[in-house]
Amino acid sequence: MAGTMQLIQPHYTDFRSVARALTVVENNLAGAAQLLKNLHINNSTPVTGITGPPGAGKSTLVNAVIDILVQKGKKIAVLAIDPTSPFNFGSLLGDRIRMSSHFNHPDVFIRSLATRGSLGGLSAKTIEMTDVLKASGFDHIIVETVGVGQSEVEIAGLADITLVMLVPEAGDEIQNIKSGLMEIADAFVINKADREGADLFINNLKKVIQQGKNIKLPIFKTVASKKVGIEALTDFILAGVKTKNSRHELLLTQKVYNIIQQNRMADIDKKKLQLDIAKAARSGTFNIYRFAADYVGKQVNG
Repeated sequence: MAGTMQLIQPHYTDFRSVARALTVVENNLAGAAQLLKNLHINNSTPVTGITGPPGAGKSTLVNAVIDILVQKGKKIAVLAIDPTSPFNFGSLLGDRIRMSSHFNHPDVFIRSLATRGSLGGLSAKTIEMTDVLKASGFDHIIVETVGVGQSEVEIAGLADITLVMLVPEAGDEIQNIKSGLMEIADAFVINKADREGADLFINNLKKVIQQGKNIKLPIFKTVASKKVGIEALTDFILAGVKTKNSRHELLLTQKVYNIIQQNRMADIDKKKLQLDIAKAARSGTFNIYRFAADYVGKQVNG
Protein backbone atom coordinates (compact mmCIF):
# COMPACT_ATOMS: atom_id res chain seq x y z
CA MET A 1 0.00 0.00 0.00
CA ALA A 2 2.83 2.37 0.86
CA GLY A 3 4.38 1.78 -2.55
CA THR A 4 1.07 2.61 -4.22
CA MET A 5 0.74 5.87 -2.31
CA GLN A 6 4.29 6.76 -3.25
CA LEU A 7 3.44 6.28 -6.89
CA ILE A 8 0.25 8.31 -6.58
CA GLN A 9 2.05 11.30 -5.08
CA PRO A 10 5.76 11.24 -6.00
CA HIS A 11 8.12 13.94 -4.74
CA TYR A 12 11.31 15.47 -6.10
CA THR A 13 13.20 14.44 -2.95
CA ASP A 14 12.73 10.84 -4.11
CA PHE A 15 13.63 10.71 -7.80
CA ARG A 16 12.97 6.97 -7.89
CA SER A 17 9.30 7.51 -7.05
CA VAL A 18 9.07 10.23 -9.70
CA ALA A 19 10.72 7.97 -12.28
CA ARG A 20 8.43 5.05 -11.41
CA ALA A 21 5.33 7.22 -11.70
CA LEU A 22 6.46 8.53 -15.08
CA THR A 23 7.15 5.01 -16.31
CA VAL A 24 3.70 3.83 -15.23
CA VAL A 25 2.06 6.75 -17.05
CA GLU A 26 4.26 6.70 -20.16
CA ASN A 27 3.71 2.98 -20.76
CA ASN A 28 0.11 2.98 -19.56
CA LEU A 29 0.88 0.23 -17.04
CA ALA A 30 -1.62 -1.11 -14.53
CA GLY A 31 -2.73 1.67 -12.21
CA ALA A 32 -1.84 4.53 -14.56
CA ALA A 33 -5.39 5.91 -14.75
CA GLN A 34 -5.83 5.74 -10.99
CA LEU A 35 -2.45 7.37 -10.43
CA LEU A 36 -3.39 10.33 -12.63
CA LYS A 37 -6.81 10.73 -11.00
CA ASN A 38 -5.22 10.92 -7.55
CA LEU A 39 -2.47 13.41 -8.37
CA HIS A 40 -2.48 16.67 -6.40
CA ILE A 41 -1.46 18.77 -9.40
CA ASN A 42 0.05 22.18 -8.71
CA ASN A 43 -1.18 24.07 -11.76
CA SER A 44 0.82 27.13 -10.74
CA THR A 45 4.09 25.32 -11.46
CA PRO A 46 5.53 27.14 -14.49
CA VAL A 47 6.24 25.13 -17.63
CA THR A 48 8.70 26.48 -20.20
CA GLY A 49 8.66 24.98 -23.67
CA ILE A 50 11.72 25.20 -25.90
CA THR A 51 11.42 24.26 -29.54
CA GLY A 52 13.42 24.77 -32.70
CA PRO A 53 15.09 22.95 -35.57
CA PRO A 54 17.56 20.11 -34.98
CA GLY A 55 21.05 21.44 -34.38
CA ALA A 56 19.91 24.77 -32.96
CA GLY A 57 21.49 23.91 -29.61
CA LYS A 58 18.36 23.36 -27.53
CA SER A 59 19.96 20.83 -25.16
CA THR A 60 23.01 23.04 -24.65
CA LEU A 61 20.75 26.02 -23.94
CA VAL A 62 18.65 24.04 -21.45
CA ASN A 63 21.84 22.93 -19.72
CA ALA A 64 22.98 26.55 -19.35
CA VAL A 65 19.57 27.70 -18.08
CA ILE A 66 19.52 24.88 -15.50
CA ASP A 67 22.90 26.11 -14.19
CA ILE A 68 21.39 29.48 -13.30
CA LEU A 69 18.10 28.09 -11.98
CA VAL A 70 19.79 25.73 -9.52
CA GLN A 71 22.04 28.57 -8.37
CA LYS A 72 18.83 30.38 -7.48
CA GLY A 73 17.71 27.39 -5.40
CA LYS A 74 15.12 26.07 -7.88
CA LYS A 75 14.12 22.41 -8.13
CA ILE A 76 14.03 21.65 -11.87
CA ALA A 77 12.46 18.90 -13.95
CA VAL A 78 13.26 18.48 -17.64
CA LEU A 79 11.30 16.44 -20.18
CA ALA A 80 13.40 16.02 -23.30
CA ILE A 81 11.33 14.80 -26.24
CA ASP A 82 13.31 12.91 -28.88
CA PRO A 83 12.42 11.92 -32.43
CA THR A 84 11.22 8.38 -33.06
CA SER A 85 11.60 6.41 -36.26
CA PRO A 86 8.17 5.58 -37.74
CA PHE A 87 9.62 2.26 -38.90
CA ASN A 88 11.29 0.75 -35.84
CA PHE A 89 9.97 3.04 -33.07
CA GLY A 90 13.52 3.63 -31.87
CA SER A 91 14.48 6.86 -30.14
CA LEU A 92 17.56 8.99 -30.72
CA LEU A 93 18.53 9.91 -27.17
CA GLY A 94 22.21 10.69 -27.71
CA ASP A 95 22.03 14.45 -27.31
CA ARG A 96 21.07 14.02 -23.65
CA ILE A 97 24.82 13.79 -23.02
CA ARG A 98 24.85 17.58 -23.25
CA MET A 99 22.96 17.67 -19.94
CA SER A 100 25.11 15.00 -18.30
CA SER A 101 26.60 17.45 -15.79
CA HIS A 102 23.19 17.64 -14.09
CA PHE A 103 22.23 13.97 -14.08
CA ASN A 104 23.38 13.49 -10.48
CA HIS A 105 22.35 16.90 -9.16
CA PRO A 106 19.91 16.47 -6.23
CA ASP A 107 17.69 19.31 -7.48
CA VAL A 108 17.56 18.38 -11.18
CA PHE A 109 15.46 15.58 -12.66
CA ILE A 110 15.91 14.80 -16.37
CA ARG A 111 13.74 12.39 -18.34
CA SER A 112 14.00 11.58 -22.04
CA LEU A 113 11.02 10.21 -23.88
CA ALA A 114 10.29 9.44 -27.51
CA THR A 115 7.60 10.89 -29.73
CA ARG A 116 6.46 7.30 -30.42
CA GLY A 117 5.05 7.96 -33.83
CA SER A 118 3.35 11.25 -32.98
CA LEU A 119 3.14 13.42 -36.08
CA GLY A 120 4.35 16.40 -34.10
CA GLY A 121 7.17 16.84 -31.65
CA LEU A 122 5.41 15.81 -28.45
CA SER A 123 4.99 12.32 -27.10
CA ALA A 124 1.35 11.32 -26.76
CA LYS A 125 2.01 11.01 -23.03
CA THR A 126 3.79 14.33 -22.52
CA ILE A 127 0.72 16.06 -21.06
CA GLU A 128 0.20 13.39 -18.41
CA MET A 129 3.91 13.16 -17.59
CA THR A 130 4.07 16.92 -17.16
CA ASP A 131 1.17 16.70 -14.70
CA VAL A 132 3.07 14.04 -12.73
CA LEU A 133 5.98 16.48 -12.47
CA LYS A 134 3.63 19.30 -11.46
CA ALA A 135 2.43 17.07 -8.64
CA SER A 136 5.97 16.21 -7.53
CA GLY A 137 6.96 19.53 -5.99
CA PHE A 138 9.33 20.91 -8.63
CA ASP A 139 9.67 24.68 -8.88
CA HIS A 140 10.00 24.73 -12.66
CA ILE A 141 9.48 22.33 -15.55
CA ILE A 142 11.24 22.59 -18.91
CA VAL A 143 9.99 20.71 -21.95
CA GLU A 144 12.41 20.50 -24.86
CA THR A 145 10.91 19.27 -28.11
CA VAL A 146 12.18 18.47 -31.57
CA GLY A 147 11.40 21.27 -34.00
CA VAL A 148 10.24 19.34 -37.02
CA GLY A 149 6.98 19.33 -38.91
CA GLN A 150 4.24 21.03 -36.92
CA SER A 151 5.68 20.18 -33.51
CA GLU A 152 6.40 23.82 -32.75
CA VAL A 153 2.68 24.56 -32.58
CA GLU A 154 1.99 21.59 -30.30
CA ILE A 155 4.22 22.85 -27.50
CA ALA A 156 1.97 25.87 -26.99
CA GLY A 157 -0.70 23.53 -25.70
CA LEU A 158 1.53 22.54 -22.82
CA ALA A 159 3.82 25.43 -21.91
CA ASP A 160 3.16 28.68 -20.09
CA ILE A 161 6.08 30.24 -21.96
CA THR A 162 7.19 29.03 -25.37
CA LEU A 163 10.68 29.86 -26.62
CA VAL A 164 11.39 29.33 -30.30
CA MET A 165 15.08 28.77 -31.03
CA LEU A 166 16.64 29.63 -34.36
CA VAL A 167 20.18 29.93 -35.68
CA PRO A 168 21.66 32.44 -38.17
CA GLU A 169 22.05 29.69 -40.75
CA ALA A 170 18.25 29.70 -41.13
CA GLY A 171 18.49 33.14 -42.76
CA ASP A 172 17.47 32.00 -46.22
CA GLU A 173 14.32 30.42 -44.81
CA ILE A 174 13.24 33.27 -42.54
CA GLN A 175 10.53 34.48 -44.91
CA ASN A 176 8.99 31.01 -44.79
CA ILE A 177 8.56 30.86 -41.03
CA LYS A 178 5.11 29.44 -40.42
CA SER A 179 2.46 31.83 -39.13
CA GLY A 180 1.61 29.27 -36.49
CA LEU A 181 5.11 29.59 -35.10
CA MET A 182 4.59 33.33 -34.78
CA GLU A 183 1.37 32.68 -32.91
CA ILE A 184 2.89 30.41 -30.29
CA ALA A 185 6.22 32.15 -29.62
CA ASP A 186 6.49 34.25 -26.47
CA ALA A 187 10.11 34.98 -27.35
CA PHE A 188 12.69 34.04 -29.95
CA VAL A 189 16.16 32.82 -29.03
CA ILE A 190 18.85 33.25 -31.65
CA ASN A 191 21.53 30.82 -30.59
CA LYS A 192 25.07 30.68 -31.98
CA ALA A 193 24.71 34.45 -32.27
CA ASP A 194 28.48 34.87 -32.57
CA ARG A 195 28.37 33.48 -36.08
CA GLU A 196 28.61 35.60 -39.21
CA GLY A 197 25.32 37.04 -40.36
CA ALA A 198 23.61 36.85 -36.94
CA ASP A 199 22.76 40.56 -36.75
CA LEU A 200 21.36 40.60 -40.29
CA PHE A 201 19.31 37.51 -39.46
CA ILE A 202 17.88 39.17 -36.33
CA ASN A 203 16.97 42.33 -38.25
CA ASN A 204 15.14 40.26 -40.85
CA LEU A 205 13.39 38.29 -38.11
CA LYS A 206 12.19 41.54 -36.51
CA LYS A 207 10.64 42.57 -39.81
CA VAL A 208 8.85 39.22 -40.14
CA ILE A 209 7.58 39.46 -36.54
CA GLN A 210 6.27 42.97 -37.08
CA GLN A 211 4.29 41.75 -40.08
CA GLY A 212 2.76 38.82 -38.21
CA LYS A 213 2.23 40.24 -34.72
CA ASN A 214 0.68 43.35 -33.25
CA ILE A 215 2.89 43.07 -30.18
CA LYS A 216 6.65 43.24 -29.88
CA LEU A 217 8.21 39.87 -29.11
CA PRO A 218 11.57 39.81 -27.35
CA ILE A 219 14.53 38.36 -29.20
CA PHE A 220 17.43 36.98 -27.16
CA LYS A 221 20.92 36.54 -28.56
CA THR A 222 22.73 33.61 -27.01
CA VAL A 223 25.83 31.51 -27.43
CA ALA A 224 24.74 28.60 -25.26
CA SER A 225 28.04 26.71 -25.53
CA LYS A 226 29.80 29.71 -23.96
CA LYS A 227 26.87 30.61 -21.65
CA VAL A 228 26.54 34.02 -23.29
CA GLY A 229 23.15 35.74 -22.98
CA ILE A 230 21.74 33.03 -20.71
CA GLU A 231 21.15 35.22 -17.64
CA ALA A 232 18.86 37.64 -19.49
CA LEU A 233 16.92 34.72 -20.97
CA THR A 234 16.59 33.02 -17.58
CA ASP A 235 15.31 36.27 -16.03
CA PHE A 236 12.63 36.37 -18.73
CA ILE A 237 11.67 32.75 -18.01
CA LEU A 238 11.41 33.41 -14.28
CA ALA A 239 9.39 36.59 -14.80
CA GLY A 240 6.81 34.66 -16.79
CA VAL A 241 4.42 35.97 -19.40
CA LYS A 242 2.52 38.90 -17.94
CA THR A 243 -0.44 38.84 -20.30
CA LYS A 244 -3.27 36.34 -19.94
CA ASN A 245 -2.93 33.39 -22.24
CA SER A 246 -5.76 33.85 -24.74
CA ARG A 247 -5.36 30.25 -25.81
CA HIS A 248 -6.26 28.89 -22.36
CA GLU A 249 -9.72 27.47 -23.06
CA LEU A 250 -8.69 26.16 -26.48
CA LEU A 251 -5.66 24.43 -25.01
CA LEU A 252 -7.67 22.88 -22.18
CA THR A 253 -10.15 21.58 -24.76
CA GLN A 254 -7.32 20.10 -26.83
CA LYS A 255 -5.81 18.54 -23.71
CA VAL A 256 -9.06 16.79 -22.76
CA TYR A 257 -9.59 15.77 -26.39
CA ASN A 258 -6.12 14.19 -26.46
CA ILE A 259 -6.77 12.27 -23.25
CA ILE A 260 -10.10 10.95 -24.55
CA GLN A 261 -8.45 10.05 -27.85
CA GLN A 262 -5.67 8.14 -26.09
CA ASN A 263 -8.19 6.22 -23.97
CA ARG A 264 -10.20 5.22 -27.03
CA MET A 265 -7.05 4.08 -28.84
CA ALA A 266 -5.68 2.16 -25.87
CA ASP A 267 -6.80 -1.23 -27.21
CA ILE A 268 -5.21 -0.78 -30.64
CA ASP A 269 -2.08 -2.90 -30.98
CA LYS A 270 -0.14 -1.29 -33.82
CA LYS A 271 2.04 -4.32 -34.51
CA LYS A 272 -1.02 -6.59 -34.68
CA LEU A 273 -2.67 -4.00 -36.92
CA GLN A 274 0.31 -4.21 -39.27
CA LEU A 275 0.01 -8.01 -39.44
CA ASP A 276 -3.75 -7.79 -40.09
CA ILE A 277 -3.19 -5.25 -42.86
CA ALA A 278 -0.50 -7.43 -44.44
CA LYS A 279 -2.89 -10.36 -44.46
CA ALA A 280 -5.83 -8.36 -45.81
CA ALA A 281 -3.68 -6.65 -48.46
CA ARG A 282 -3.06 -10.00 -50.13
CA SER A 283 -6.67 -9.95 -51.19
CA GLY A 284 -7.31 -8.55 -54.64
CA THR A 285 -10.31 -6.65 -53.26
CA PHE A 286 -8.43 -4.89 -50.45
CA ASN A 287 -9.80 -1.41 -49.73
CA ILE A 288 -8.03 0.55 -47.00
CA TYR A 289 -11.10 2.61 -46.10
CA ARG A 290 -13.38 -0.40 -45.84
CA PHE A 291 -10.70 -2.20 -43.84
CA ALA A 292 -10.42 0.71 -41.38
CA ALA A 293 -14.19 0.93 -40.93
CA ASP A 294 -14.47 -2.81 -40.34
CA TYR A 295 -11.51 -2.74 -37.93
CA VAL A 296 -13.08 0.04 -35.85
CA GLY A 297 -16.39 -1.84 -35.83
CA LYS A 298 -14.70 -4.95 -34.49
CA GLN A 299 -13.01 -2.94 -31.74
CA VAL A 300 -16.30 -1.34 -30.69
CA ASN A 301 -18.24 -4.61 -30.74
CA GLY A 302 -15.46 -6.58 -29.07
